[in-house]
Amino acid sequence: MYVSHLSLHDFRSYSSVEVPLDAGVTAFVGRNGQGKTNLVEAIDYLSRLQSHRVATDAPLVRAGAEQAVVRAAVVRDGRTATLEVEINAGRANKARINKSPLPRTRDLVGLVRTVVFSPEDLTLVKGDPSDRRRFLDDLMILRAPRLAGVRSDYDRVLKQRNSLLKTAGLARGSAREGALATLAVWDDHLAAIGAEILAQRLSLVEALKPYVGKAYETVARGASRDDAEITYKSVVEVVEPVETTTPTVETLRQAILSELARRQKDELDRGISLVGPHRDDLLLFLGHGAGAERLPVKGYASHGESWSFALALRLAAYDLLRADGDDPILILDDVFAELDSQRRIQLAELVADAEQVLVTAAVPEDVPAALAGARYHVKAGEVTRDE
Repeated sequence: MYVSHLSLHDFRSYSSVEVPLDAGVTAFVGRNGQGKTNLVEAIDYLSRLQSHRVATDAPLVRAGAEQAVVRAAVVRDGRTATLEVEINAGRANKARINKSPLPRTRDLVGLVRTVVFSPEDLTLVKGDPSDRRRFLDDLMILRAPRLAGVRSDYDRVLKQRNSLLKTAGLARGSAREGALATLAVWDDHLAAIGAEILAQRLSLVEALKPYVGKAYETVARGASRDDAEITYKSVVEVVEPVETTTPTVETLRQAILSELARRQKDELDRGISLVGPHRDDLLLFLGHGAGAERLPVKGYASHGESWSFALALRLAAYDLLRADGDDPILILDDVFAELDSQRRIQLAELVADAEQVLVTAAVPEDVPAALAGARYHVKAGEVTRDE
């Protein structure tokens, strides 16, 4: 799978641009602020309907325009399909395949799959739990696109339940009784949907573990695959997965309901939901050799070790998606400027044989020799291919 043509209209800094692409490596070179990252961001947006740079869609629409359009010709097994998303500021977005409208925009998710490496990846290690939850959920949805709807439903239930908790916490007498009865209904909704997300995350972490160890061994000098470890931490007590078996959705649903009952007073006092997958975390640990003490990466790892772990997580995601079937499109967005020379070489050699690799760099020297291929210069919104 690869993108053979990209068209942007009123997306970010571009009023209009057409970029032919090939399989293999393509580098976009230009100083910061010239628009090179906007190009790869658009392809990633088609994959997940989210930007890896901003939390909302509004900044993606060019200033003064009402909507942006991202369109890409995607080649898979020798056949080409045109995917398109219309990003509307303040209104619902629209999606099309071969010019035919899709019933729901999220039906576009996962039709083209991307893995992005960027300077922001360090937040996977040093950032808040929300960054690691997003990493898991994005990967989970790329593997099973129907889960985009499940996650959307969970966000809706969580918002409604939080609103009710605030109301119930302030209510008295019969009004409080009524609010608590309604809260029980939302507890059931949250537990049912939350259990499905939790089961998927637990299964995903088990699938990722061997890939993370292998990737860390590759990118960290002198490391072994036993040095890096990931573990899922839930706010509810769950049975630890045995080999590849995770607790059933029903077991997890009951566990969430039990914890909701136990924490109800705290939730009413604080007016927020304290139980559910939105409070969980992916724990990252490092050891040095078999039997060594495992220490949390956050707070204990050096800067280089943190970068190695962040790269290992992305490489593990790529390898897992690759094992599922199609090669994802790899996007290396200004990441080489953040790495020392040894990690640059190692990362470049690891990804050079991918079906399609898209690289952005401020100067040509930032693109490793192993990633020689087509090259575009990006300056003031003009995208020019080297001959």
